[in-house]
Amino acid sequence: MSTLTVSVPPAMKTFIKAQVQSGLYSSASDYVRTLIRADQHRQDEARLDATLLDSVASEDMAGVAALCAWLQTRLHPGNAAGHAASK
Repeated sequence: MSTLTVSVPPAMKTFIKAQVQSGLYSSASDYVRTLIRADQHRQDEARLDATLLDSVASEDMAGVAALCAWLQTRLHPGNAAGHAASK
């Protein structure tokens, strides 16, 4: 794992310490990694939303169907084939 040094104001440092002391995170690094993963997830969702809206706006129903199939595999990885067969 790589090391990255980040400077934060004292109030943020206090807040981060409180998050770690709450027991939800094992360290400040764990807390920051969790925040970064959440941001990555939000950005992935924003890209997916934009792609879906573009497909709908262009009436590209094949694109919408492909996105729906992809979402099924993301939301229900073990059930994607079974779900499609039950339709």
